[in-house]
Amino acid sequence: MLSFFKTKPPLVADLTWLGVDLHSHLLPGLDDGAPDLETSLFLIKKLNELGFSKFICTPHIFKELYPNTPASIGAALATVKESLKKAGSNIKVAAGAEYMIDGDFNMDEPLQLMPDNYILIEMSYLSEAPHIEQTVFDLQIKGYTVILAHPERYNFYHKSLSRYQRFKDMGCLFQLNLLSVTGYYGKEVKLVTDYLLKNKLYDLAATDLHHEKHLKALEHSVKNGELFKQIGNYPFKNQKLFDNNNNFT
Repeated sequence: MLSFFKTKPPLVADLTWLGVDLHSHLLPGLDDGAPDLETSLFLIKKLNELGFSKFICTPHIFKELYPNTPASIGAALATVKESLKKAGSNIKVAAGAEYMIDGDFNMDEPLQLMPDNYILIEMSYLSEAPHIEQTVFDLQIKGYTVILAHPERYNFYHKSLSRYQRFKDMGCLFQLNLLSVTGYYGKEVKLVTDYLLKNKLYDLAATDLHHEKHLKALEHSVKNGELFKQIGNYPFKNQKLFDNNNNFT
């Protein structure tokens, strides 16, 4: 007998389908993210419970506010890795940085790169960085693959959607903030997120997690299945590009 009732798809209430969180502020005491080691370990544990097994932490490098260096980031990373090891955890953690592209950005200084020469950049939310296209081009000439963090959050592009395609034509990768899908950052950001998803302009997705408020919002959208329902089948490249044990030694 044919059934007239469609079977509901199973509820997916975790993030194992994404696997690697490649943008977060989990290293202790470096920026506006985790203020101390205890908080750092707590947030990592909770994100692991949601399904992330590997993390590329990306503290801000913004000389005006967070003048981090590869040395300061490396020291914080070592502390976290040692604590996880002592706890018998199999969670893998590496580090990159989130570079603010402004007048102080100097690509000739030693850079804190993500694995395999990827570099994560951002701009002010108030206005486009001067010479941003030239900066992207110059980074590429040096052999770096540029990832633009949360493009949906740059309000100055919301009325100029063609600018997004320009960055894609230049070979720039786009990283979605997971909470943008939920409307966490506002209606306009949500609308642009939907546009970028519809046009398959995103390459990667991440939490950009700073604190417990972000965690609670993310837990809600994951555990009720809504996040997977909206983007779980999108072809994100997190695991393809970064799920390599050599990246987390």
